[in-house]
Amino acid sequence: MKRRDVIRKIGQAAGQRGVAWELFKEGGNHTIYLLGGKRIPVPRHTEIDDGLTEKMFRECEEVLGRGWWR
Repeated sequence: MKRRDVIRKIGQAAGQRGVAWELFKEGGNHTIYLLGGKRIPVPRHTEIDDGLTEKMFRECEEVLGRGWWR
């Protein structure tokens, strides 16, 4: 999945649930976002592997709810 699509999908889900999704800082190899206070690192690759994308989405489950991306 493309990086921008991952960021957009999490942002839209956060907006629907009234949770803040904002840029926190630029790290060495990752961009760090805050999702309702939880740090979500997003790698700076144009394409993000499906396995890594699912892992990132699972990290967001704590704030957005179980299976929110399906």
